[in-house]
Amino acid sequence: MQHIQEKIKEFILRTSYVSGDQVNNDTLIFAEGIMDSMGFISIIGFIEDEFSVEVADNELVESNFESVDAITNFISRKLKVGTVG
Repeated sequence: MQHIQEKIKEFILRTSYVSGDQVNNDTLIFAEGIMDSMGFISIIGFIEDEFSVEVADNELVESNFESVDAITNFISRKLKVGTVG
């Protein structure tokens, strides 16, 4: 899971242009203005491409994507279920 966390955090830092000390695994990336709606779309694309998981419409809820930890847990659940693209 640490590998997934690192990739997610790296992507957020690369696309949001904030400094590394502004994003922790539990930072609420949307509530704190680090990412916006376009950032949300880019995160979905990144997850689908990088981890070969398909994000269903009913999974597009804030609780799945609000932090690095939430995104990591979402990806881990998808990979365990075997929902790969």
